[in-house]
Amino acid sequence: MRALFLSLMLALFGAFPAYAGDEAPGFTLRDINGKQVSLSDFSGQVVLISFWATWCTPCQAEMPHLQRFYDTYKDKGFTVLSINTDDARSSSQVKPLVKSKGLTFPVLLDRETSVVALYNPAKTLPYGVLLASDGSIAQVFQGYTPGEEVHVEEAIKTALGVGAAAAAAE
Repeated sequence: MRALFLSLMLALFGAFPAYAGDEAPGFTLRDINGKQVSLSDFSGQVVLISFWATWCTPCQAEMPHLQRFYDTYKDKGFTVLSINTDDARSSSQVKPLVKSKGLTFPVLLDRETSVVALYNPAKTLPYGVLLASDGSIAQVFQGYTPGEEVHVEEAIKTALGVGAAAAAAE
């Protein structure tokens, strides 16, 4: 009966958003240089998936923090997968923006918004999904306001098992 209900809900309303504890849906997208990148390429790592668009001011405000997280924790088994949701008309702005911001983490293009639909059907931006090293969703972050980066970093530390956050979680 539950399966029938879920099927009916999916048919009526589309996909459900991802929640903490769910297994992260897999995907493959091209990066800004045309290389195919799959979520499975980062198996065993803590991954922060960040959905954004060039026209999204809060997304751009969040980017320096994402770069700092990447620089600080990449050697501890962490990565950022930045997924741009601009359509084909505005996607030409992505690469220049990435370069101007000095971003060095992978930036992927989701022009058809097929991946954002798996995680965030409402397409709220920015939208972050922190994955634990086992591939499960550890936490979801909707939107961005200044100061929120502190909470995101604490969640990253907990997922990585580093620092005071990890000790407090035990």
